[in-house]
Amino acid sequence: MFDFIKNISPTELIIIVLILIIFFGGRVITNLARTSGETIKELKKIKKEFLNSIEDNDNKSGKN
Repeated sequence: MFDFIKNISPTELIIIVLILIIFFGGRVITNLARTSGETIKELKKIKKEFLNSIEDNDNKSGKN
């Protein structure tokens, strides 16, 4: 589906980023990057809690 991404060179990425900055401004791009980072951090936290709860359930069921 996203096979075209493999063909994008670093120069093209720089041009795309510059166009985005021109259209949306630096502040919007900064907020988007910050929000993306926070989202990834939260997803990792949820994944860790989920895996811990599964391990806890396995340990409890194994003891009985």
